[in-house]
Amino acid sequence: MTNRKDVKTWLRIGFFTTLLVVILGYSAFQARKIVEGPEIKITSPVQLGGSVSEPLVKLAGIATNIKEISLNGSPIYIDEQGNFNERLVLLRGYNIIKLEAKDKFNKETKKVIELNLN
Repeated sequence: MTNRKDVKTWLRIGFFTTLLVVILGYSAFQARKIVEGPEIKITSPVQLGGSVSEPLVKLAGIATNIKEISLNGSPIYIDEQGNFNERLVLLRGYNIIKLEAKDKFNKETKKVIELNLN
């Protein structure tokens, strides 16, 4: 009889230990968003820092873990997946485009795109 009780006790301990490890692992996985902060990935224009021949440029990308995002100081909007798509008119010569994003913990990230309009 004591053997069966010992086995049941060890099975309960094993089950709850496994459950605790799974919960802690999932919590750590979800906490990475807090640690990483906001991210901006530019998908267009493909060649950042290059020369363009047309004054109208499409700026597109994906922003994750953000609360707000701005383009040259003006807020822009993203969809549910974090995609943004803006059109810019460049001046002849050297142009600097700044994207800034903040998360809900006020962590910031910035992307600077330099384009030269020929």
